[in-house]
Amino acid sequence: MKKLSLIAIVLSIAFTGCQSGKKLFNGKNLDGWTIHGTEKWYVEDGLLISESGPDAKYGYLATEDNYKNFELSLEFKQEADGNSGVFIRSEIDGTKIAGWQVEVAPPNLHTGGIYESYGRGWLIKPAPEKEDVLKYGAWNTLKIKVQGDQVTSWLNGVEMVDFSDEKIGAANGKIALQIHDGGGIKVYWRNIKLKEL
Repeated sequence: MKKLSLIAIVLSIAFTGCQSGKKLFNGKNLDGWTIHGTEKWYVEDGLLISESGPDAKYGYLATEDNYKNFELSLEFKQEADGNSGVFIRSEIDGTKIAGWQVEVAPPNLHTGGIYESYGRGWLIKPAPEKEDVLKYGAWNTLKIKVQGDQVTSWLNGVEMVDFSDEKIGAANGKIALQIHDGGGIKVYWRNIKLKEL
């Protein structure tokens, strides 16, 4: 009996640990976020929707707070072009962003890879055989762990990249969702949750 009670306590603690953290998106409005650019960001039926506007330029929705070490999980579904991304430890001036993007892109365009905007470009891409993990036009789960100089991404439970970099390690900044330029982009987001480490 004691053994069963101990197992129950351990499982309860483990479950609570998995549920800890906070919702970055409340499902109602954009509280806690700032829009950068003229592209569209709005809430409909509990979903956060990003959509190209008439200018068809880059656009960002960034957290008001900075986050350095964290685990971020979210779900996304792409429609139309679906070219987007999740930025970490980033700073934004207008629509110019300095930081690192975990890619969200159409098929075979390296979703889960890490790209440095206005810098070194692609730092790491997923292995070619992992490109099929993306479920284009359906809901996908993206998890990003950022700790020290290490960034790891998972797409639908599959580790896509694991990368260490001194420049990333020294940075701090916003989490931001992106709309790529070019127009015709629409991406849905939900269950955006963050656990600080």
